[in-house]
Amino acid sequence: MSQTFPALRRNLVAILRGLRADEAGEIGAVVFEAGIEAIEVPLNSPDPFRSIETLVRDLPATALVGAGTVLKAEEVDRLHGVGGRLLVSPNIDADVMRQAAKRGLVTMPGVFTPTEAFLALKLGASALKFFPASVLGPGGIAAIKAVLPVDTTVGVVGGVSDTDFAAYAKVGVRTFGLGSSLYKPGMSAAAVSERAVAAAKAWDAVFGQRPI
Repeated sequence: MSQTFPALRRNLVAILRGLRADEAGEIGAVVFEAGIEAIEVPLNSPDPFRSIETLVRDLPATALVGAGTVLKAEEVDRLHGVGGRLLVSPNIDADVMRQAAKRGLVTMPGVFTPTEAFLALKLGASALKFFPASVLGPGGIAAIKAVLPVDTTVGVVGGVSDTDFAAYAKVGVRTFGLGSSLYKPGMSAAAVSERAVAAAKAWDAVFGQRPI
C-alpha cells in the first residue's frame, strides 16, 4: 500500500551520495541531530545497504531512512529487508513503484514534466521529486505545480541548496533534497554537522519550525 509523505519537523532530505558504511553511523547522527530527519543513501554509494542498515539501527525510530537512485524492483526488496522506509529515484518506473507500494514504502520518484508527474501520482507516489530542479527553476516548477492536485507534496532536488529556499517558497515549494551542498565524500562529521545545522536554520528562517 502506498504511503503518504510523513510530517517531518523540516521537509529536508539529506542525500549522502558516496557515504561509506564505516562512517554512516557518525555522519547520520550529526545530520539527524542538526534537525534533518530524512536521510537518503544513493545506491551508487559504496555498500549502500549496509549503510542504510546502520542508519536504521542507530538513529531514532522517527528518522526516515532509505535509498536513492533505486532503479530496479529487486532493489526495493533489499531496501525493505534492511529496514529502509524511504525510496527515492531519478525516474518513474512502474515496476519499482508497484513493488514499493507492496512493501509500504514512502516513495519520491524523479519527474521533470507534467506527464511524468501525473504518471507518478497515478502509480501512488508519496511525493514528487522534480529533478534536476535547477534546470526548471522556481518558475518552471510553479507552472507544473499549478495543474497538480493541491495536496501533492512537491520536492526539488538537483542544484539546490539552502540559499534557494526563499525563491522556491514563493511558489509554494517547501520540500528539498540537499546533496553536495550538505555532504561530499571525504568530508568530516564536523564539517557535515556545520552544513546541516546551517541548512536547518535556513529552513526555519523561511518556513518556521514545526512543533515536535
